[in-house]
Amino acid sequence: MQCKRFAVQSYRDLIAWQKAMDLVSAVYQCTQTFPTTERYGLVSQLRRAAISVPSNIAEGHARISTGEFRQFLGHALGSLMEIETQVLISQRLGYVDSVQSKGLLQLTTEIGKVLNGLLRSLTSRR
Repeated sequence: MQCKRFAVQSYRDLIAWQKAMDLVSAVYQCTQTFPTTERYGLVSQLRRAAISVPSNIAEGHARISTGEFRQFLGHALGSLMEIETQVLISQRLGYVDSVQSKGLLQLTTEIGKVLNGLLRSLTSRR
């Protein structure tokens, strides 16, 4: 039995982008309960980093070369690490509980695995 592969027509077809969009929603929902004093601090930082992940995937997909796409996927991975760090800071400060933190961190880990797989597939393509 052969496995059918479908051609990616758009960045919206990429699982990494789809999961990153879920992360944006989760971050926005989570940060709604942060203190108003954090509006321009952690809330802003977390939201910008979350938005950066699917945005970099989309922008990279639109680039002409595979090398450029890989570079933007690297930026997306960097933003994921920012989110992880900021979630842990938020937990230490008592803005998120361990359940919320665990859920967000599981999502970032999952997206990181998908992005790394995509990067590996692009590396073999050269």
